[in-house]
Amino acid sequence: MYICVCSGVTEQQVRDAVCDGAFSVNELSARLGVAAACGCCRALAAQILDETLQVLGLPENRAAA
Repeated sequence: MYICVCSGVTEQQVRDAVCDGAFSVNELSARLGVAAACGCCRALAAQILDETLQVLGLPENRAAA
């Protein structure tokens, strides 16, 4: 599923980036372009980030979002 239409980023790309060490929405934005244009996807990106961190057993990092 696409979560960022502006940059053409999928949910799987976000999950993969988190697994590769992107632990904040700002890092996702730098790596993938998420929330870099209109910002409408920022909340969904943060949710997917938190879900993936939880699966990995790492603390959520919304403060850095």
